[in-house]
Amino acid sequence: MWKHGLIFMCLIAGIYCAVDTAIENKKVERTIDLTSQLVKVYHKINLGRTDNGVISAYTFVLTEDEKNHLAYLSAKDGSKKELKLTESKTSNGWEYLVSFSNPAATQTLYIEAVYTKMLQAYPASITQSEKQLVRYFGNLYFFSPYKTVNQETSVYLSSRNVESYTQIKPVSMSESTISYGNYENIAPFTTEELVIHYENHSPFLIVSRLERTIEISHWGNIAIEETIDILHSGAKLKGSFSRSEFQKDTRNSLSAVKSYKTILPASATGVYYRDTNGNISTSNMKILKDSVELDLKPRFPLFGGWKTHYTLGYNVPSFEYLFNNGDNYLLKMRAIDHVFDDMTIDEAIVKIILPEGCTNIKLITPYPITRLPDTLHYTYLDTFGRPVISFSKRNLVENHIHDFNLKYNFAKITMLQEPLLVVSFLFVLFVIVIICMRLDFSIVKEKEIHHHKD
Repeated sequence: MWKHGLIFMCLIAGIYCAVDTAIENKKVERTIDLTSQLVKVYHKINLGRTDNGVISAYTFVLTEDEKNHLAYLSAKDGSKKELKLTESKTSNGWEYLVSFSNPAATQTLYIEAVYTKMLQAYPASITQSEKQLVRYFGNLYFFSPYKTVNQETSVYLSSRNVESYTQIKPVSMSESTISYGNYENIAPFTTEELVIHYENHSPFLIVSRLERTIEISHWGNIAIEETIDILHSGAKLKGSFSRSEFQKDTRNSLSAVKSYKTILPASATGVYYRDTNGNISTSNMKILKDSVELDLKPRFPLFGGWKTHYTLGYNVPSFEYLFNNGDNYLLKMRAIDHVFDDMTIDEAIVKIILPEGCTNIKLITPYPITRLPDTLHYTYLDTFGRPVISFSKRNLVENHIHDFNLKYNFAKITMLQEPLLVVSFLFVLFVIVIICMRLDFSIVKEKEIHHHKD
C-alpha cells in the first residue's frame, strides 16, 4: 500500500516548485489515533519563514493512496477558526491550499484528517476464539513540501498488545501509546515507512448503505425512517460458529459485535426497530437529558464478513426543525445522524418528502453532495403528488453530522385541501345514503296486486 507513497516521492519536482520554499515547519506535533476502525490524524504545525516575508497560504499534500482513503479533512488557524481548503489534482498526488485570513510572519495551523478502511486485518481470517490483529501503514515523517525543523509523533492504540512496530530512534512505548521523536531537520517529502501490528477489538462495522427518509408534515410532525445495511469488515470468521461456546465463555469472540449504541434526538417518540423477520425486542432505550440512547442488539452476533439489515424509525415535533415566515419555510435537519461510535458509511441516500403544493425549493448542504432527480410521492388524499428531494454522499464519518437547509414556499391555504377532500367525500356519501333511503326498492305492491287478482 505504501508503494504509492514511494512512487510519489520520486515525482515531487512539480509540487516543490509551486510552493513558497521560504516557509518552514518550525515544529510539527502529530497525533495518530488508531483506537478504532478509523485512522484519525491530528496536526499542530507552527510555521515560520527564513526571510522577512509573511505567510498568507500553506500547501498540505496527500499521496494518491491517502486520498483514496480520505473521508474528512479540515484546517483551522491558531484561534481555531475554520480555514478554506482548495483542492487540486496534480500529476503526483493531491494538494490542499490553505489561505490565512491574517497574513503574518508566523502562523499556527491545525489540520485534522480522518481515513476509512486503512487498517488491514492480519491475519485476514481468525477462529471464534482468536484475537483480532490489524496492521497500520503510514509515514513516520510528516509528508510536506516544506522543510520540517522539529517533529514529534504520538500513536494511540486500542490495546497494549503490540506484535511489532517501527523502531527508529528516538522511540518509546508506554501503556498503549508509542512516541516517535524528536526528529530534526527533515527534508521536504521525506518518507520512511511506519508499520504497526497490534490488537484491535473495536467494532469494525461499515454501513454499506443508509437510506434516510424524512417526511415533513405541516400538522406538527416529522417522520424519520432509516433503512441500514451493516457489514462487519474485520477479520473474517474461520470455521463454523458455535453458539454454545459463544455463550459459555465471554472472553472469546472479542471481535464479534454483540450490540452498539445509536443516538437519537431527545424529542424522538414512537421508536421502532425491525428487520425482515419483524420487530427486534432485544434492544433497550434510555431517555437522557439531551438525547435518546438506543442500545441495538442484532438477532445474532456479527463476526467478520457477516451482515445485517434493519429499519429504524421515529417521530420528532416539526417546530424544532421547521421554521417559517409567512409562506416561506426553512427546514434545518441533519443530513445523517449517529449510527454508532466511529462509524463509517459507504453510501448515504437522503430523501426529503415535502407536503403537496411546495414550490421554489432550494437545497443547501454543508458539504458537496450528488443531487438525485426530484420525484413525486403519493399518499392518502394526494392529488398531484408530494415533491421528493433526494441526494447522496459517499464515504461519510461522524464529522459529516451537520445540518442541511431546505428552503421552499408553501401557501397555508393549501393545508385546507385534505380536510376539504374528506368533508366533500363524506358529504357525497351522506347524499347517496339519503337518496338510497328515499327510494323504494321493495316488491310488496307487486305481490299485493297478484293476490288481488286471485
